[in-house]
Amino acid sequence: MDRDTALKEFEDLVEKVKYLSPEERQFMYKGTQYPSTVTSPETLQALDNFEARADDILLVSYPKCGFNWMFQILNSLAIAAGTTEKGNEILPPLLEFRKPKNLQVFSSMPSQRILGTHLHPDNLPKSFIEKKVKILTIIRNPKDAAVSYYHFQYNNPVMGFNYTWDKFFSVFMEKKVFYGSYFDYISAWNKKINDENVHIVIYEELKKNMSEEVKKIAKFFNFTLTEEQIQSICSKSTFKSMKENSMNTHGKFGTILFRKGDIGDWKNCLTEEQSKAIDLKFEKHLAGTKIGDLLKYDEYCK
Repeated sequence: MDRDTALKEFEDLVEKVKYLSPEERQFMYKGTQYPSTVTSPETLQALDNFEARADDILLVSYPKCGFNWMFQILNSLAIAAGTTEKGNEILPPLLEFRKPKNLQVFSSMPSQRILGTHLHPDNLPKSFIEKKVKILTIIRNPKDAAVSYYHFQYNNPVMGFNYTWDKFFSVFMEKKVFYGSYFDYISAWNKKINDENVHIVIYEELKKNMSEEVKKIAKFFNFTLTEEQIQSICSKSTFKSMKENSMNTHGKFGTILFRKGDIGDWKNCLTEEQSKAIDLKFEKHLAGTKIGDLLKYDEYCK
């Protein structure tokens, strides 16, 4: 989607949400809450018949876990490798952020398509699995993910919510946020951790060791790049660099998408009781699993 079209859609949504009640701003589909301002039951149903291509790249993540950051990196890698045409994309084409009649826009996209979604891994269109499409998911520690999600919801006029932090935390822990439970979502990826077509990136490791992580991503997608190209992409894809350039790339939406990106920001928001509540959830759902080990919970959440 080009910059002007995306920003016009954003402004239209901001105006639309003013006239919607809190109940009208969300809907339930197959047991999960979704934002009605950007998707619909009809779109989610239509995605069941989405036609993937074998050379597609699919980026999947839980909300506010580094999705837009990773899209920037993926797009830069593909352009440098010559597998994707350079365009004026500013927002990744999320599968569910289209009206059913507009899903055909994906069919007209030239290969290699970089597609994205926040859908639960068990709810991905089946053609991506059948065609063995390579999937990249980026995962962030639950405490920072929760805090980032809260600020995104609170500051995003398209969402139209003004919950207090305590109210949001309660909703987050009760699995009532958009796209459902963080812990259910990440647990589902643990079941796919040995899938040769799935590559998992940990947000914190990407931030601390970007060059090495980007090289792993390039290798996974068979991108052939020089060391100079890798370093150039890394320097332009730091969170700091993207935030500073966000008004040029994303207009008014930039300050909403790129807030802090810090590791450990949860310490400024969670109470001791809330922190312990997440510890218990992690212990129940992810401790001792391969993906739980990758998250380095004791290092980033204690």
